[in-house]
Amino acid sequence: MHVLILGAAGMVGRKLVERLAREPHVLGGDISRLTLADAFAPVLPAIFADIGTALTLDLATPSSAQTLIAGRPDLIIHLAAIVSGEAEADFEKGYAVNLDGSRALFEAIRQEGLREPYTPRVLFASSIAVFGAPFPETIGSEFFSTPLTSYGTQKAIAELLLADYTRRGIFDGVGIRLPTICVRPGTPNKAASGFFSNILREPLSGKEAVLPVSETVRHWFASPRSAVNFFLHAATMDTSLIGPRRNLTMPGLSALVGEEIEALRRVAGERAVSLIRRESDAVIERIVAGWPTNFDASRAEQLGFSAEKTFDEIIRIHIDDELGGSIR
Repeated sequence: MHVLILGAAGMVGRKLVERLAREPHVLGGDISRLTLADAFAPVLPAIFADIGTALTLDLATPSSAQTLIAGRPDLIIHLAAIVSGEAEADFEKGYAVNLDGSRALFEAIRQEGLREPYTPRVLFASSIAVFGAPFPETIGSEFFSTPLTSYGTQKAIAELLLADYTRRGIFDGVGIRLPTICVRPGTPNKAASGFFSNILREPLSGKEAVLPVSETVRHWFASPRSAVNFFLHAATMDTSLIGPRRNLTMPGLSALVGEEIEALRRVAGERAVSLIRRESDAVIERIVAGWPTNFDASRAEQLGFSAEKTFDEIIRIHIDDELGGSIR
């Protein structure tokens, strides 16, 4: 199996590659070739040195998609994206990467298939940002996409393209609508949702974090470990069970920011909670107000996807995976 991972230098991409390095047969067979690509240099694990390639390229650059697809990968995991806050701040960049880059990838696959039959599986990292207010109390699988951000709009358009290219037999596509992934390791990024991780990650390391919204804000979460599992499951599942609606809302945990903080208190104590500083940000508040808060993900669950049930579990996963099992 030739596996191509786009956005391999991002958080989910790095964790996915690390998982493949630990469990090379987790995809159900041998990986004969691994191609990693990102606008920032991805790291190729030593175990894949003989069969792997790490490419630094921008999917929005003309001919990048053709370069990637020329190797005819069997499995394509498309994680590359400009995150929500940056896509809102930089209109042209967001559309160039999140929409034009995705369309170029899909079209490169189609053109390759015109030369010789070629139908890879394509896993696309979408987002719950494809939904926009007003919302019902719980968003079911039949709720329509009316995004209220440029990022959400870009993802929604790419979802439609993925479904249509799949319908026409160009590739076997699955859209993975990710919850907000928390706790994200590393340093803060430009995602508008970044504070959800910041107010846990920084205090767990003894650092101050800023909370820009009210504790009454509710959102939909899953851990980085679950995010990796979503893609691994989608890579190996029987896609005939999905039907024509190829974009799936992933399971997650609906929680208030206040509940997130209480979980931090239970796991790490009052000292960690005291490091959270309240500082309102009108721009972040406006963006977050247009996001969904709770989902009925039973369709994805019936297809075998799963995620955490409590925020305590999400925090402990971060401690185990990023802090060596103990709090600093």
